[in-house]
Amino acid sequence: MAARTRKKRSTSASNRTPRGNPQKATVARGPVAPQKATLRDWIGAARLRTLPLAVTPVLIGTGAALLVDRELHWVLALACLVVAVALQIGVNYANDYSDGIRGTDDHRVGPARLTASRKAQPRTVLIVALAFFGIAAVAGLGIVIRTQHWWMLAVGLVCIVAAWFYTGGKRPYGYAGLGELFVFVFFGLVATVGTTFVQVGVVPQEAWLGAVGAGLLACAVLLANNLRDIDQDRVAGKRTLTVRIGKRATQVLFTVFLLVPFAIAGLLALLYPIAWLSLLALIPAAAAILIVWTYRAPRELVVALGVTSLTSVAYGALLLWAFAA
Repeated sequence: MAARTRKKRSTSASNRTPRGNPQKATVARGPVAPQKATLRDWIGAARLRTLPLAVTPVLIGTGAALLVDRELHWVLALACLVVAVALQIGVNYANDYSDGIRGTDDHRVGPARLTASRKAQPRTVLIVALAFFGIAAVAGLGIVIRTQHWWMLAVGLVCIVAAWFYTGGKRPYGYAGLGELFVFVFFGLVATVGTTFVQVGVVPQEAWLGAVGAGLLACAVLLANNLRDIDQDRVAGKRTLTVRIGKRATQVLFTVFLLVPFAIAGLLALLYPIAWLSLLALIPAAAAILIVWTYRAPRELVVALGVTSLTSVAYGALLLWAFAA
């Protein structure tokens, strides 16, 4: 009888589900090979949420050019747009490559990167980044040939070099807390003022004011991105401005960067009444500010980043309308 009981217990024990984590047991059998990057992965790595930042300065710069010459120089405007968008995508792929080989993206909160996830070879990501820099260079060369402003070749070269050394090279300035400064200069001042200059040959004060607004909004997007990654960047030794000044100061700075452009729009509205409509973009801006101040999980800041980017392009489009009216 006792033997039978022991046999039953033994049989029932063998039918039970084994204890422990079955996933760990599966992993122990051998490393899982990373999946190959799909088209969707490559599109995601281009970071479409950031592309409106490339469109905004072209919109504002073109609007400012219309204040000088009412004829729309659409070929030059389109070429400026190609340069800006190609540079933005090139920067995004270059960041994917540089941060990936450094190991900075190993514990990302946001969407996975191609290099860090090993879905694509680092060399392939680098080639794609260089290809987009090449597209920007070709479009820029076309602008120079059309306008005969040959000195702008040096400006274009500086833009590409700055794009690469944001996270590339031995001492990337993005790792030293200078990312916002360079973003303000190149994705604000240079992009906006350059768009106006190549179309009409002069730069009115409206272009400068709009450039400040565009640059601050681009900086706000970068702050939202770096606030999301603050813990990971601190561990990886990436000393972004957010890591240096901390969470609370970043939240304050983000709010300032988002609100100052609308103060500029109010100033412009004294001469161009339609510019008051740009205050409509305060609606998504307020939503982004609310998220940044109340978020509980870093992933929520991905939404703030996207909303801020859309605020930027809405701001640019409404200023274009105000200048063109």
